[in-house]
Amino acid sequence: MSKSKEIKTNAMRILDRLKIPYTHYTYECDEFVDGMQVVKMLGLDPGKVYKTLVTRSAANEYFVFVIPVAAELDLKKAARAAGQKSLAMIHVREINQVTGYVRGGCTAVGMKKQYATILDSSAQGRETILVSGGRIGSQIELAPEDLAKAAGARFAPVCVMENEGT
Repeated sequence: MSKSKEIKTNAMRILDRLKIPYTHYTYECDEFVDGMQVVKMLGLDPGKVYKTLVTRSAANEYFVFVIPVAAELDLKKAARAAGQKSLAMIHVREINQVTGYVRGGCTAVGMKKQYATILDSSAQGRETILVSGGRIGSQIELAPEDLAKAAGARFAPVCVMENEGT
């Protein structure tokens, strides 16, 4: 894991403008790899690494969820947290059109539009978490409360719990 010479992403420019401290890390990667591969490549604690998922409601409203990389989004809990009857994951091919980011480089900060964003409550109380920096090969580490501030997010339990099964 190396601190990079800063090539700022939109997310990093927003964090800078908000004067939110973060650490930027880069890794060699030319195409999408899943979050657990990133954890292994960087030698990180998987409990600190979070992924960004985008869902759609029946009314075609988008909702963003930031959850632990090894966890699964519970669509029923997510819908409740978003005040919706139901939610569905958007198709991979829609990620760039909806968010402005590519698969594997999607982050809750600086999307094309400000969507309702929910951070899984497991992030609360952590000193820092890592999320995508806004492009493949980029991770940013920051306090969960700072991520919530920058993304206009709130906290709610939205993951499948380990003892609930899948």
